[in-house]
Amino acid sequence: MAATDNLTGLRKAAILLICLGEEAAIKLMQELTDEEIFKVTRCMAGIEHIPDEIKTRVLEDFEMTAESQAGLVVKGQEFAKKLIESSVSKHRETNLMRQFVSGTEARPLETISKMHPAMVAELLEREHPQTLALVLSTQATEHAGAIITHLPEQKRADIIYRIATLDKVSPSVIDRIEEALSKEIGIVIGAQEQRQVGGLKKVVDILDSMTNNLDADILENLEHVDPDMAENIRKMMFTFEDLCALDGRSIQTILREVNNDSLTLALKTASDEIKEKIFANMSSRAVSMIKDDLEAMGPVRLSEVETMQQTIVKIAMKLEEEGKLVLDNKGGGDEFV
Repeated sequence: MAATDNLTGLRKAAILLICLGEEAAIKLMQELTDEEIFKVTRCMAGIEHIPDEIKTRVLEDFEMTAESQAGLVVKGQEFAKKLIESSVSKHRETNLMRQFVSGTEARPLETISKMHPAMVAELLEREHPQTLALVLSTQATEHAGAIITHLPEQKRADIIYRIATLDKVSPSVIDRIEEALSKEIGIVIGAQEQRQVGGLKKVVDILDSMTNNLDADILENLEHVDPDMAENIRKMMFTFEDLCALDGRSIQTILREVNNDSLTLALKTASDEIKEKIFANMSSRAVSMIKDDLEAMGPVRLSEVETMQQTIVKIAMKLEEEGKLVLDNKGGGDEFV
């Protein structure tokens, strides 16, 4: 049997990249997708020694000349991290390194991400709400939303509130939570970097993933806990630019509630797409007036424009509450524009 017959294609690729050295490996990895880089570097992390027979056969398999030395002793994990740092952009590096660090060990929070939402809800239901919120903040949006739907109804708004107020969490807190979780799901804990969890954006993503109008029920309950937070979440779930998704009749319904001066200010920083959508539902005379006013308008504070845009969004939301239209929900300083 050939030395490489029992090696997977992924492991052969990892061995080849190590044998080629950093410079050549970096050039090759620039041609890979993030998913491919993640898989091959994760495989590298488990390699500490490459026997000469394996090294030679792998190189021969890829039509390369084997060098005469008794194998290679390598630090796979360090080599993989260095490749990631050197071969991709800073944005991709951050994302890949986070996946790499969490992917080289089986961690409680990673295990939870692969469990059925109902099982996770049952596992966490008796935990303190703050602990539950922290755990959910580390999960993918759709998974966290699905878990929340399996929690008792009276807990959902409280959990959303706590996720929204989370910020950075120290490694020691994560370690304590994972230690407690490991006793329940039986896996070993490893070190973890400090990371950003929770926040309003996480809440918006979770709520947007929900079905059966559960997001509206949760927000209604959240208003009793923190009205301002509920309003801020609603702002993030539907923006001025999201008006593009509405049909002509809905746009016209909104425009009947907005005067031209207010609309002109709101359009100051608007995209061409939203301008075209709005202008298509106005008279040519009104469009001409607004375009002239926009050209003549001097610098205005960005905060003033955003306030006016949000005022129009509130009008749209009020019209939706009255049943006059349906919104397609989605998930600054004083600059001058």
